[in-house]
Amino acid sequence: MSESMSLPIGIEAKGGITVIRFDRPETQNALTVEMLTTISDALVLGERDGRNKAFVILGSPGVFSIGNDLRELIQFADEGRIDESIARFLKTIATIEKPLIAAVDGLAMGIGATILLHCDYVVASEWSAFESNCVELGLIPSGGSTLLAARLMGHQRAFEYLVLGERFDVERAFQAGLVNRIVPAADVEKAALAVARKLASRSMESAGTTRRLMRGDRREVLTRIDQEIAQILNRLRSPVARDTLVAYMRKNQ
Repeated sequence: MSESMSLPIGIEAKGGITVIRFDRPETQNALTVEMLTTISDALVLGERDGRNKAFVILGSPGVFSIGNDLRELIQFADEGRIDESIARFLKTIATIEKPLIAAVDGLAMGIGATILLHCDYVVASEWSAFESNCVELGLIPSGGSTLLAARLMGHQRAFEYLVLGERFDVERAFQAGLVNRIVPAADVEKAALAVARKLASRSMESAGTTRRLMRGDRREVLTRIDQEIAQILNRLRSPVARDTLVAYMRKNQ
């Protein structure tokens, strides 16, 4: 695999590690359907590649991702649909067999924060922050968040995070189990890659079996993803959906 030349996603495979890098800092790494398709393809290829032992997902210095591109969400509301590439991405990241590590520096929001619920290890800088803004957008969380967040954090903290949309600073995220390790911003990528290299040195059969047993049957997660997407589609088709999205975008421009 080589670095993507046409999209703001960098893909690099080296030393048994596939690194996926968001590189759209001018939009705070807002994720488009094309970008999600590129990430899905990289995950699928990495799964099939016997040389690849782990994935690392990185943002840009100062921002991980603010989530889906709002202009695309407004277009989906206008058309009353959701692009199938979003469901494909969410189901791919939920079912990959090889370990997934994230390096977060700055804000992780929306689907950018949802990704972390599927990671096995998250390294974050001391000024990182985490937020699910889906309810504020008039939508609901995706990616199995309504199942996984409660399992990870407990119902009360998950309610605060998903429903109230409270922003968790890195210390609160660490306490909630969303973050494994807090490091200076300059060390985030290095620390994440060190974890990936350590994994790459392990027996992949033993590590993979242990991870698979820990995660359990993924059919429940996939079913929840479908349920969430169906509810999001209903919300997008509601009369107020577009107005809510536009108002949010204007407020945050």
